[in-house]
Amino acid sequence: MNKHYLNSLFSPRSVVVFAGDLNAPALQTPVTRVFLQHLENKEFQGSVTYLDSRVKGTLGDLATSRADLAILALPNEELAAALEVVGRIQCRAALILSIGVDANLAKNLHKIAKQHGISLLGPNSLGFQRPKAHLNASALGKLAQPGALAVVSQSGAITSSILDWAAKNGVGFSAVVSLGVNTAVDLAQVLDFLADDAATQTIVVYIEGIKNARRFMSSLRAAANSKPVIVLKSGRKPAGSKAALTHSGNIVGSDAIFDAALQRAGAVRVHSMVQLFAAAKCLSARYLPVGRRLAIISNGGGPAVLAADFVNEVNLEMAKLPADVVKDLYKKISPYAALEELIDLSQEANAEHYRAAVNACAHCNQVDGILVILSPIAGVDTGAIAQVLADLQSTVGKPLISCWMGDEKVTAARTILFKAGIPSFRTPEAAVDAFNHVSLFHRNQQLLRQVPPPLSQLAKPDLEGARILIESVLAERRKVLTEMESKALLSAFHIPVTKTMLARSSTEAMLVANQLGYPVALKIDSADISHKSDVQGVLLNVLNATGVRDGWQEMLQRVGKLRPDAKMNGVTVQNMSGKPEGRELFIGVSTDELFGPVISFGAGGVMIELIADRAIELPPLNQFLAHRLIDRVRCAEMLGHWRGTPPVHREALEQILLRVSEMVCALPQLREMDINPLIVDQYGALAVDARVVVDHSPAEPGNYEHLAISPYPSDKETEWPLRDGRMYVVRPLHPHDAEMLQDLVRRLSPESRYFRFVSSMRELSERMLAKFTLIDYDREMALVAIYTERQPQDDGSFTETERIIGVSRYVTNPDKSTCEFSLLIADDFAGQGLGTRLMQSIIEVARSRGLAYIEGLVLTNNSNMLKLMRSLEFDVKSYPEDPDFRLCVKAL
Repeated sequence: MNKHYLNSLFSPRSVVVFAGDLNAPALQTPVTRVFLQHLENKEFQGSVTYLDSRVKGTLGDLATSRADLAILALPNEELAAALEVVGRIQCRAALILSIGVDANLAKNLHKIAKQHGISLLGPNSLGFQRPKAHLNASALGKLAQPGALAVVSQSGAITSSILDWAAKNGVGFSAVVSLGVNTAVDLAQVLDFLADDAATQTIVVYIEGIKNARRFMSSLRAAANSKPVIVLKSGRKPAGSKAALTHSGNIVGSDAIFDAALQRAGAVRVHSMVQLFAAAKCLSARYLPVGRRLAIISNGGGPAVLAADFVNEVNLEMAKLPADVVKDLYKKISPYAALEELIDLSQEANAEHYRAAVNACAHCNQVDGILVILSPIAGVDTGAIAQVLADLQSTVGKPLISCWMGDEKVTAARTILFKAGIPSFRTPEAAVDAFNHVSLFHRNQQLLRQVPPPLSQLAKPDLEGARILIESVLAERRKVLTEMESKALLSAFHIPVTKTMLARSSTEAMLVANQLGYPVALKIDSADISHKSDVQGVLLNVLNATGVRDGWQEMLQRVGKLRPDAKMNGVTVQNMSGKPEGRELFIGVSTDELFGPVISFGAGGVMIELIADRAIELPPLNQFLAHRLIDRVRCAEMLGHWRGTPPVHREALEQILLRVSEMVCALPQLREMDINPLIVDQYGALAVDARVVVDHSPAEPGNYEHLAISPYPSDKETEWPLRDGRMYVVRPLHPHDAEMLQDLVRRLSPESRYFRFVSSMRELSERMLAKFTLIDYDREMALVAIYTERQPQDDGSFTETERIIGVSRYVTNPDKSTCEFSLLIADDFAGQGLGTRLMQSIIEVARSRGLAYIEGLVLTNNSNMLKLMRSLEFDVKSYPEDPDFRLCVKAL
């Protein structure tokens, strides 16, 4: 039951080939010439059967040829009939090697595959390779070398280019999968398989487009959690949409949103084939970085300075050796060396000097990666220095990258580096760029582990009032809220706004201004005008009633001439912000066609599009993400001490970002929003203007289906008593629970560990721990029981420590109607009813998600667990594939 459902496709033990008449002109393609050649040569480790698709009335004979995988290399008109035969012989996976299959035929092929439960790769696919198994089920040319790098690509041409580059550079692959248009097995499913594939250590993805962002994000996050993922995407579009009704809709482009999504998924994005190969080189090396500080070792100042310049350009940091390390290193190198930020060993540098410098950086905690540059100066033994790096590679313990400049004099040295698995580049900039992309992996992994709840820990918003407001606007067949309605919506989420009142006449405007107190601001109020400043619809710092009267009249006349088509509601009168030292910022929401709502932040004011200083993040946000979002914009520098003004109240700004995240999560009807300007000073933040666009949404409030990233389900936290009266809390597992989960496993008896993991391991591996703690709440759920232990101290006080005392979990099966459960209880809490409660809780969650059955395997000699299953009305029966287990099934 724990086997991946795509094993039959990508790890088949037997293959049946439908090849038709191999002499037919229509079949004289790379398909038949390449993959059949490898199968016929018996390189494939499984069994192979060849069938002619034209054979009729022989299904009885075909049944004896049942296989894991069927490969169809046939004319398009024969594909449907052959796939029906594949289904009748109960083959679980099929590959259609074809081109030019139209959408209608593809739809029919998908229907046939679904009817027979076939995992179908294709049509319009160039197939896949599994080099270690000697399986070349592809039209991609020669079988690649075995290795640990997996490639999944939506372009056959890109896939072929990667394989050609790899052959020259000695890079091997665990899997190569070419996805084409209309393929049934999609990118997300392949990522799921590669995430669990033990032979794969790094994944390279080429993307041209995705259809289901939430499914893609779920699979990408799962894959990036267990191994580095490098993504190259084509089709980067210019920012902005002419149909947008707000600033945020204009300045946030789809490619920027895709970039933000990849970061949250923990993947590394590259923008060219050169960067793709460079990142693949480094991520396939022995060590991954844990930071951004790069040490540069060189035998010449020029190349080192070029590298340092590029370090600054890509926002890395130069590593600086501590004084004691520098002092010790000076004793071992040339007296002409310079050891400031750059480690310039001088032209006198030899192999031992390089050895000393690399060793010093390897053992220095202030260094995260090492770049070794060598210029082929006369008299330098480039091969000997390369051999030093090769000898040290296994002991460095951090990324080691080389740049052997030149060509003819360093060819032999590059061969030494290549054989040692040390990434080598021809220019300093390329080497630094490679380290930068690899260091992004570490930074994005921090984002991957952020799983915020939909609502923050701040005061609860008025959700009901906000929903009523939106429903009333939609009931009037409007989409754009007035400024007063927009500010009322912000107020429902406790976002501070300026006092604002609508005046429909100049007399009304004077009365309102007198009540609010001067100075005031006047702003045109019209749902048809997106940007008030563009039509001179804003008047600031009005000091008296006369100014209000004249300003009201002149504004309506002026705007009426510029926009005679706009319907004017009147003019709003509002207090000035009262923040003369405040900074003008912008917070926006826009909705992407694929990824749904995104939150943008940056410099505000009337020149927002021109400045284009903004950063993007996918909701939900927590304080870590809000803090990072602020730091990513250029205007963050002016939030501290700035030209004699004190630093702004950062916490107030972060809280408003959290409030906006709450709005996005709780209100699926929210399409676009501008808070511009948001004035922030040392005392707090104030929304001076706001514009909100809403529309009907199929998503129900509270299910968060409109979000690309499923939020932490904080609503499923409950408190329960043990039989002895002690209390514990049941809540969903969080990524930060990894240490407590490891502690639970370490405390288990050998018997308990074996019952749960069918293994004698004493603790979870780093990979298993990551897989168990970073989960996608759409496809699985893990509930933990948290007990707080009180430990007495010498002074009579107590310290409280939380520990996990039980875990129940389910994972949805590929059929999306059933799920597989597991349960683990701490030995010292057995017999307290904890197992029953955790199973009942996880069953209830599975039922609420619409699953039909919950099932699991239990060892035959685990009598206590089997007793619990029967008490919960599970059907306990034998498991034909392994008599050591019992299959427990319950209808939901």
